[in-house]
Amino acid sequence: MIHNMELYQVFYITAKAGSLSKAAEELYITQPAVTHSIKQLEAKLGGQLFVRTPKGVILTTEGQTLFTYIEQAYHFILNGERKISEMHQLTDGEVKIGAGDTLCKHYLLPHLKTFHESFPKIKIQVTNRTTAETITLLKEGKIDIGIVNLPISDHQIEVQESIAIHDCFITGETYKHLSEKPISLEDVLRHPVILLEKGSSTRAYLDQFASEQGLAFMPEIELGSVDLLVEFARNGFGIAGVIKEFIKQELDDHSLYEIQLNKPIPPRKVGIIKLKSTPLSAAARRFYETLS
Repeated sequence: MIHNMELYQVFYITAKAGSLSKAAEELYITQPAVTHSIKQLEAKLGGQLFVRTPKGVILTTEGQTLFTYIEQAYHFILNGERKISEMHQLTDGEVKIGAGDTLCKHYLLPHLKTFHESFPKIKIQVTNRTTAETITLLKEGKIDIGIVNLPISDHQIEVQESIAIHDCFITGETYKHLSEKPISLEDVLRHPVILLEKGSSTRAYLDQFASEQGLAFMPEIELGSVDLLVEFARNGFGIAGVIKEFIKQELDDHSLYEIQLNKPIPPRKVGIIKLKSTPLSAAARRFYETLS
């Protein structure tokens, strides 16, 4: 194995130029330096690579064989450089993102749409998981960026806070009367409650809020998505815990009603996360910057 790859570069340029002097000129070195490099390579490989002629140099049979492989390698290197350049110019590359269903639909998708319109050749891969699962995927290197519900605390992860979100309770016409004035969480618990399944950060946040008041949720129905929570509440199955910012249209058109608590649930934030120890690709870094 030749460890000095510059010897191969001198060999390749000399073979292409057919002249020691022309190779020296192209490489910005002296002709004796070209000759010395070729002699070093020949000594390492154990055979003559060039034959001198009145017009310059030509390859020996061994030299021609070596040239075939070096030319392929040279083009692979050029293609690699071009690909890196394209990635830095955002005409090629990939962004792998992890986010829950709700954050994906209501927060991530508008940003992705704008990014895709600006950089249509960047491949986008989105994996839908809970906040805890998204953190695991990030640590395993399966995603570049995660969109999660805060708070989280992990020394391996860099967290960038984004928009504030407000958890609230909503209902359809069946329990509309509960939205007429602020009520206590204890009053809410006297009626059928619909929540996300355990394991989601939203459910954990609501459970903690209830626990701080000496209460506990015993939901009538547990579902896997906010869209289902909305539909079940709309159809009169009970009071659903959702994020207010993501049901603004339903509240505005009065197909759902917010139940005001006399002790409101503290707001929290959406977080954009990445590993501290791993640099982002050019495409992922650009998308991260659009979210920050």
